[in-house]
Amino acid sequence: MARGRIQVRTESEIDLLRASSLLVGRTLAEVAKLIRPGVSTEDLDQVAETFIRDHGAVPGFKGYNGFPATLCTSVNHHVVHGIPNGDPLQEGDIVSVDCGVLMEGYYGDSAYTFMVGEVKPEVRRLLEVTQECLDDAVAEAIVGNRIGDIGWACQAHAEASGYGVVRELVGHGLGTHLHEPPEVPNYGRRGNGVKLQAGMVLAIEPMINLGRKEVVQEDDGWTIATADGLPSAHFEHDVVVREGKVEVLSTFKWIEEALGVVR
Repeated sequence: MARGRIQVRTESEIDLLRASSLLVGRTLAEVAKLIRPGVSTEDLDQVAETFIRDHGAVPGFKGYNGFPATLCTSVNHHVVHGIPNGDPLQEGDIVSVDCGVLMEGYYGDSAYTFMVGEVKPEVRRLLEVTQECLDDAVAEAIVGNRIGDIGWACQAHAEASGYGVVRELVGHGLGTHLHEPPEVPNYGRRGNGVKLQAGMVLAIEPMINLGRKEVVQEDDGWTIATADGLPSAHFEHDVVVREGKVEVLSTFKWIEEALGVVR
């Protein structure tokens, strides 16, 4: 997935990555305003593409290795890489929306799992824990730590909560390419893996299953689903490795405002 050598970004490059990451957050907020029973993921995709292009960027996923859409929209037991379609979302569904943009030569990439109306308490808890896994993992992205520390933090919280951590799909470096080294697994051992340096930019993206960790690829060649058919959640932030405390480039602030979430 990720090729080449690990990049350490300049502050001017980080500014461009921040701008792209924030545009993804604003795009996902536009999507958030529309999430309700009866709306299709195709509807969400059209709104996202228009919004991105209206703001001087291009969709980062559309055409990437042949992917046909602006958003990856993964409903219920679909983990990631779901292709938007005309099927209406149903009350009680969850939908993970992953979005990328390319602006001034640099990518932004972020994901958020939305509830459609009222969802079952155990599914709501899955979303809460997955977001906590993201927070725990992000906090480890500081100078002197290693990639394994990020994965360990995510895995420890997910498995302590009784959930499965997807192994086959991972986070990644981010820059002038959507997927750059290093790979950032959501599982790992403390003290293992690449040592983190100031200026490395990472996309950290827990994919956590309500049931087992195993996944399968569906016949469309893109959609990844849980092997046991139970729901999966996905949240993603772009971060810069810093001394002492990570800097998060992306944001869920506007999404949460659109959803009326109080923190």
